[in-house]
Order: sequence, then C-alpha cells, then structure tokens
Amino acid sequence: MPPISNSQPIYFGNFLVTRQVFHLTPYSFALVNIKPLLPGHVLVSPQRVVARLSDLSHAEVADLFLTVQRVGRMVERVYNASSLNIAIQDGVDAGQSVPHVHTHVIPRSKADLDERGGSDAIYSMLEGEEGDVGKHFSENVHQRSKFPVVDVEKRQPRSMVEMAEEACYLASEMDR
Repeated sequence: MPPISNSQPIYFGNFLVTRQVFHLTPYSFALVNIKPLLPGHVLVSPQRVVARLSDLSHAEVADLFLTVQRVGRMVERVYNASSLNIAIQDGVDAGQSVPHVHTHVIPRSKADLDERGGSDAIYSMLEGEEGDVGKHFSENVHQRSKFPVVDVEKRQPRSMVEMAEEACYLASEMDR
C-alpha cells in the first residue's frame, strides 16, 4: 500500500516518485532519497515543477519551509539525531542536479562524519557525485524522458521496494 493516498502521480522533475512520497501538503511533498548521504536524508519539494526558488509563489515558499520544519522535526526524532543540515542547491551552478526546487533535510549526530574529515564533509558530499540525485534517479526510477545511464558507484542506490517501505514508515511517523 502506498504511504499516501493520492490519485495523481507525483513527479520530481521528470521522475515519477509517487511511491517514495511520505508526506503531502497543498503545495509540497516530502520523499525518501534514492541514495541518502546519511540515514534519514530526505527531500522536500514543491508540487509544482519549477527549477528555481525565486519561481515559487509566496504561498508555495511558506508551505515548503513549514514542511521542511515539520519533516525535520520528525527525521531528527526518528533517526535519533541532534541536529539537521537543511540545504537548497538553487540552480545548476550551485550543484542542483534535478531542475525542480528541492530541499535536502539531513539528520546529523555528533561525530557522524569524523571518518570523512568532520561535520563539514556533508557539503562536499552534496556537491560531489554521491550527492547527484538526478543521476541516481535516472538509473533507477521510472521517468517521463530518457536520461543516460551512469556508472554505478560503491554506495548503491536503493530499490523501489526499499524506498517505498521507508516512505510508509516515515508517513506513519509524521502523525506522531
């Protein structure tokens, strides 16, 4: 059973993500990440597909950030985190890989990236290959248009079943 009841398909850019969505508001949705940088790394995006934050209406911006706040509280609790990274890569030159506004919500814990050089390593992870959401989606998620397949990296993308299971779990946690 899908984590949300919605008769309309939900797209993240060109990618069909309905089964990955765990929270839906009038203007936004939250979805599990195909290749999370850390456990609990999720995305929050407006329902309307626009590339840049400045393209959103005032109502969409307000709803997006209220949703980020609510989802952030939930993933921090569920993943026993003490902090969050909240990031938007607004445009190609900022590292945005899917031309659809999206906010990364990443639960953090003390010393979680010490082996990678410390807590600031998350920024290079977001900017690098491992944070390229568009490439990972194009490899594994049904999409409206054809994208080239890229090399598989050590950190394997999750299956649709794994993501749907996490989405169901997080949907149930949103109401707690």
